[in-house]
Amino acid sequence: MKKVKTLGELKASGYTPRSIKEELRQNLIQKLKKKQTVFEGILGFDDTVLPDIERAVLSRHNMVLLGLRGQAKTRIARMLVQLLDEYMPIVAGSELNDDPLAPISRYAVDLIAEKGDDTPIDWVHRNDRYVEKLATPDVSIADLVGDVDPIKAATLKLPYSDERVIHFGLVPRSHRSIFVINELPDLQARIQVALFNILQEGDMQIRGFKLRLPLEIQFVFTANPEDYTNRGSIITPLKDRIESQILTHYPRTIDVAQRITQQEADLTPEQLKLVEVPEVLKILLEQISFSARESELVDEKSGVSARLSISGYENLVSTAERRMLINGEKKTTARVTDFWGVIPAITGKVELVYEGEQEGPYAVALHLIGEAMKEVFLTYFPNPDKLRKGQERDPYGIIKAWFAGGHSVDLLNDCSEQEYRKELEKVAGLRRLVEAYGISKEDQFIFMELVLHGLAEFNVINKNFVNATLSFNDSLAGMLRDDDDDFDGDGF
Repeated sequence: MKKVKTLGELKASGYTPRSIKEELRQNLIQKLKKKQTVFEGILGFDDTVLPDIERAVLSRHNMVLLGLRGQAKTRIARMLVQLLDEYMPIVAGSELNDDPLAPISRYAVDLIAEKGDDTPIDWVHRNDRYVEKLATPDVSIADLVGDVDPIKAATLKLPYSDERVIHFGLVPRSHRSIFVINELPDLQARIQVALFNILQEGDMQIRGFKLRLPLEIQFVFTANPEDYTNRGSIITPLKDRIESQILTHYPRTIDVAQRITQQEADLTPEQLKLVEVPEVLKILLEQISFSARESELVDEKSGVSARLSISGYENLVSTAERRMLINGEKKTTARVTDFWGVIPAITGKVELVYEGEQEGPYAVALHLIGEAMKEVFLTYFPNPDKLRKGQERDPYGIIKAWFAGGHSVDLLNDCSEQEYRKELEKVAGLRRLVEAYGISKEDQFIFMELVLHGLAEFNVINKNFVNATLSFNDSLAGMLRDDDDDFDGDGF
């Protein structure tokens, strides 16, 4: 079809005009019949969001994707382009993507009247049929709809009464395209009003020009829930004209969240080759996000973006990589201790309530990591609190006795693999414990460290972070030895 260069050739080819909504619908039908994946790389929405979107497309609906930040709303909107035809014919030089067989602009109508079947045709790729606008308070009606252009009037020597002096905005220029407005509630109410007729009747009025432009546009809006901020909301008449409202959500399982992180994390081939991240640490990282979404210190209306886990994973790998380089090692494995490097990825991605602000972002990040460690620890080992009540035999007895004897473990953040293992090996009963619970040999040191963190979170032993060193000890034993060392620093 791209070989067609004139209107006459286009007619002879058998081309039939159709609306963009019908185009999306028919192409979706073909994909569904062939069992093809429609939204490649979108995980966790197979039974919820994606079927709703497909139903909206089949119904030829405009839609709004409603959900908290970091729920792939914009990404889904951009992927709708894949449901368009690969190329679309337009009248050459048209501002409004005029269909050669159904022109709507004065320019295209006049050109076809003048040249007839010799009217030149251009072809537009589907990637160029996507227009996106971030709604901000300074967006004007002229930006979206258009305005009179004095320069055009002077250049063409036309009076302002001639509609050819109009400079069209983003919406009419999106004719036969997908038009996305992100963060719709941030758009001023009077600007939202300007979308009423465009959505329903196709009428536009620009500086006194009332134009009947039967625009064919697939509108997709994205928005946070209305109660997210006080910046604004979607006005009711506009909401009423958007046929489908689709609710997005965060990953509902650790497994899905983990797959998203692995897919989206931007790591170099060198990092992937030299730094190994044990499965338990990947789970621990995702659990931080889950803990944050349930924390009383974090504003649940703001949400906790999937970007926290993605950035956190990149930081975790980089922390291990930096340690490897400092110690002159050829390869390394990430440790629980390396999570101190994940803290910057947490502090910038959680919005705190008043109590959280009082604690401070750093302390809240440590708290979230601690809560996540508790959850993961209990996945593999018994709860020390229940053991204290005599419900089970205490498997931690030897470890507790070792610490009660005045011993301690000091893990320097950037210590070598040899120093790391030597420090963990000296804890009596620690290796035997992880072996007893079926931990594979290659993961034993990671789990040995996890046990220490877990016992510290349940206050069985003491944990402090001072001068880039993580220290585990028994505080009571320290007092009995009249130990004057100051271990009052925060730790994770």
